[in-house]
Amino acid sequence: MSPVSPYQVCVAFLLRDRADGRTEVLLGRKKTGLGSGNIVGLGGKVEPGESALEAIVREIEEESSLVVAPADLTEMGLVKFAFPYRENWSQDSTVFVTRVWRGEPQESDEVSPAWYPLDELPLDAMWDDAKHWLPAVLAGERVLGDFTFGEDCATVSHHELTLST
Repeated sequence: MSPVSPYQVCVAFLLRDRADGRTEVLLGRKKTGLGSGNIVGLGGKVEPGESALEAIVREIEEESSLVVAPADLTEMGLVKFAFPYRENWSQDSTVFVTRVWRGEPQESDEVSPAWYPLDELPLDAMWDDAKHWLPAVLAGERVLGDFTFGEDCATVSHHELTLST
């Protein structure tokens, strides 16, 4: 496992069931900053003095206008990202999932949200690591992941992944 990164972030995946029985996840196209153009989960940086849980509640509302109670979020693990060729991008991300919130998703300055069926995840438009762990988390598995990105800072060059229920 790579060392703890000084840059702590959080990400959440909101799930809902459609009338036809299919499950969807709320993702968003990142409009600014690191990963701009990629489809991502809602989330962002944990501010000083804030827990990952407090940060994700704040980030969800800032990025989508949705309100989530801390008790309605389930922590699903930790994913560490190392960028040896761009160290300031390295970060540790606490992962959350929920099925309970208030409001309708609205576009923000940072993210343009959209619902995606779980069996049609846009993995090719997401960070390269997502294909390794995101489907498992959305299926209810906990994750402990360690991803190292290559010189292009876009492709995973090495990873270790532990999944559990």
